[in-house]
Amino acid sequence: MQPNKMEFTQLVVVIALTFCTAGVYAQKSHVPAPINKDQVEGRSGEAEGKAKEATGVILDDKNMQTEGNVQKNVGKAQKGYGDLKQDIEQGK
Repeated sequence: MQPNKMEFTQLVVVIALTFCTAGVYAQKSHVPAPINKDQVEGRSGEAEGKAKEATGVILDDKNMQTEGNVQKNVGKAQKGYGDLKQDIEQGK
């Protein structure tokens, strides 16, 4: 019994996906540097600020919008400081 065209196509797809998946796992095997406290706090502050700013836009509340913008920018600065600190520790 010979495989038909549909079975052959499915086999090719399965083989291609297997190779693609193996490549993804090989790339993910790189262990990233641990994230420091300033990076975490900066990213969370930036996210909170973005949410607060968007809420201010939706509610048409200029004070909340401004607070969110300030919080977002403070978070970006803290995240940048944490990134710089990590680069210095790694000798980059």
